[in-house]
Amino acid sequence: MSDPTLSTEQGHDPLKAVADAMEAAVHAAKQGAADTRETAAEALPAASKMLSNFAYKTCYGISYGVVFPSVLLARSIPQNNPMVHGFIDGSQAAIDMVNEMKGKPAVESSAPAPHGTILGPGGEPVA
Repeated sequence: MSDPTLSTEQGHDPLKAVADAMEAAVHAAKQGAADTRETAAEALPAASKMLSNFAYKTCYGISYGVVFPSVLLARSIPQNNPMVHGFIDGSQAAIDMVNEMKGKPAVESSAPAPHGTILGPGGEPVA
C-alpha cells in the first residue's frame, strides 16, 4: 500500500516528529523551571517583608497593650504615699537582683530616698 521510502522522501519521518516533540518538551520544562525560579525570587522578598511586618505589628500591639494600662495606672496614683514608695523600693530591689544575677555591679539609684528618710539641702539624711 504505502511505501516507507515515499513517506521519508516526502518529509514525514515519524522519528523526527518524536524527536521534535521531545525537544519541545525539554524546552518547555527548562522554561518552566526558569519561570519558577524567577517567580520564587520575586516572591521571597515579598514574603519576608510580610512576615517582618506581621512580627513588628504583633510586638507593637502587645507592648502597647501592656505598657499603656501600666503607665495609666501608675500616673493615676498620687506620688507621695507609702504605696508609691513601696513600688519604687521594690522595683529598685528587682533591678539590683537582675544586675546581681548578670554579674554586673550594683548601679547607684537615682530613685528618691525611702519614705522614712528626710534629706537635707545637700542630699544628706537628716536625723
